[in-house]
Amino acid sequence: MNNEIWKAYSHGMAAALQEGGVYVSAMLLRTYRELGLSDTEAMLLLQIMVYMEADKNDFPTPEELAERMGLTVREIGHILGRMMKDDFLTIDEYVDRDTGMQAERYNWTGWLLKAAALSSDQKRETRRAERQPAKLQAASSSDLFSVFEQEFGRLLSPIECETISGWLDHDRYTEEIIRFALKEAVFAGKLSLRYIDRILIEWSRNRVTNAEEARAHAQKFRGGRG
Repeated sequence: MNNEIWKAYSHGMAAALQEGGVYVSAMLLRTYRELGLSDTEAMLLLQIMVYMEADKNDFPTPEELAERMGLTVREIGHILGRMMKDDFLTIDEYVDRDTGMQAERYNWTGWLLKAAALSSDQKRETRRAERQPAKLQAASSSDLFSVFEQEFGRLLSPIECETISGWLDHDRYTEEIIRFALKEAVFAGKLSLRYIDRILIEWSRNRVTNAEEARAHAQKFRGGRG
């Protein structure tokens, strides 16, 4: 029985290979619904590919397509019209090298271009979503600069912005700790980044990691340091 199954499989594979085939990008199959194509419309485009690649027929008639698709010629004409109107399909004119006569053939490059553009947009959105936490952090940093400018009553200089960025990126101080250090500086009436930096260094030495712990050490800086 196994030998019979294997023999049938071998004959089936040989017959399939002799029939030829077409290469269909997974990109086309993944995106056709999002591009607004129905299953029938996508299958019609694939059948046109089969005619061109396997059957060596560059311009199958509506009657041929209707017979293969199980549709009426009128339905095929309507679908082809829609495909060409929306630039999924075009008809190219060319001169046949064998006969020297002008001929026509279908061109589905429009479908490929639409699928490639959509796939590219989807990948771009995925990368944007993956970077979202970094964007949120950048937005948070921008808000932090605004808080400093409000308390200082002026715009920050480039060097001051670089200092604050260094607290976040290099020293790894949390925004919560930096905001609380600014609050302590305001309370002490010593609005300078140098003073705030000394507060942060002192808290770091004492392993202060949040506002509650910082509050416990705040009195040290309210005694007139600076």
